[in-house]
Amino acid sequence: MPDPSTRSASGPGPTAASSHNRRMKLVRMMPGKGDVLLAEGDREVAEDEERLVEEFRRQLDLGMWAAVPVEGRDGRREATMVRDFAEIPDHTDRVIFFPPAAGG
Repeated sequence: MPDPSTRSASGPGPTAASSHNRRMKLVRMMPGKGDVLLAEGDREVAEDEERLVEEFRRQLDLGMWAAVPVEGRDGRREATMVRDFAEIPDHTDRVIFFPPAAGG
């Protein structure tokens, strides 16, 4: 029987509330198609993190740039470029990949 002290308002389980905040999506912007989900997982689960890191590296190897959406000081949406999975802040829920601008 589960320990009642590990239950949360969102359901049973020791990390139900915390794991929700740890999920990350890797998405690629596709012109005319919107965002395409590449990978999703919980950074605290070893298999998930391994899959996220592999997909992150694969996208960079394909020449994509990676950005993490953040909220600026004035409340405006901004993005921070990242070049390594370790640079992604813990609270990040998605990383957006996009091709470099052409004609540059």
